[in-house]
Amino acid sequence: MATIDDDLSQLERDIRTLKIEYEQYFGGGRKRPPAETQWRVDTMVRRYNERLGELKFGQRFRFNNLAQTYAKYCDMWRKKTAQKETGVERHHFGAAAKAIEAERARVAAEYASVHPESDGNWKGEKKALQKAFAASISDPEREIEKVRLLYKKLIEARDLTGESAGAPSLQDFERFVRQKTQTLKDKGGREVEYTVSVEAGRVKLKARVAL
Repeated sequence: MATIDDDLSQLERDIRTLKIEYEQYFGGGRKRPPAETQWRVDTMVRRYNERLGELKFGQRFRFNNLAQTYAKYCDMWRKKTAQKETGVERHHFGAAAKAIEAERARVAAEYASVHPESDGNWKGEKKALQKAFAASISDPEREIEKVRLLYKKLIEARDLTGESAGAPSLQDFERFVRQKTQTLKDKGGREVEYTVSVEAGRVKLKARVAL
């Protein structure tokens, strides 16, 4: 089960993703506002606004900073959306593209630091990901670190291929792994092998009964 710190880290990632998706929308790279990602962030902010009393001082301080940052972004996005809908806004796709590329470069640099087999550029990062990451799991509740590492690899892969929008939350992913593992074990398997790979430029998550 995800901890409060896990949730706050996920919230921080989702806000960052949402900012990039809005830049794409305002820059002309998306047809619609990122409603799904915003719903996810709104839900998390509301949840912890109602649970502030359960947070330790450091967690409360971190959450308040995230909530304040998100509120500022929302105000800015609301104004820019109104301008866009009335045809007042000028497109600044160059700035949006730079922001997107900067975020991708940051993720690529982090990936390269722990994956020396890549050659330091986007092509190399994706090539490295072709070597599927695999994890065998028999009891997701007891092997939570394996599940979270698998999730980390999935998010890294989606970031590198530009599929960060619509990524599952850690909680949803853990729930999926629990259900999928149980389903496959019910068919006679003792453990399930999950793999994350990039095929034809798209991230694939596969599960099969380990032999």
